[in-house]
Amino acid sequence: MKSGKTGILRGTLDLLVMRTLKSLGPSHGWGIARRLEQVAEDALSLNQGTVYPALVRLEQRGWIKSSWGISENNRRARFYALTRKGEKQLAVEEAGWDRIAAMIAKIRSPFPEEGAS
Repeated sequence: MKSGKTGILRGTLDLLVMRTLKSLGPSHGWGIARRLEQVAEDALSLNQGTVYPALVRLEQRGWIKSSWGISENNRRARFYALTRKGEKQLAVEEAGWDRIAAMIAKIRSPFPEEGAS
């Protein structure tokens, strides 16, 4: 991509949103998206069409809950928080991604026959 920003891999957004809520505590959708971009050092680009459907999906699954509040710029906003069920699911998701990352790292490392010439 020309901008250096990357899209998000399918299936990762739920994990990233729940992880952000665990770290930050209750936050509104815009704040979650900005935090993810900040942590990714602006290599990730998220918009409302990406984040808000994920928030709805997570709330329908009971992994997050929402309530109305006032944002830092004094506007009414829906704030999301991780539920106990969501914390358990986050642990499952993180363990799964740890296994996938370890497998990819093994595959990307040189095979023994590659190093011997």
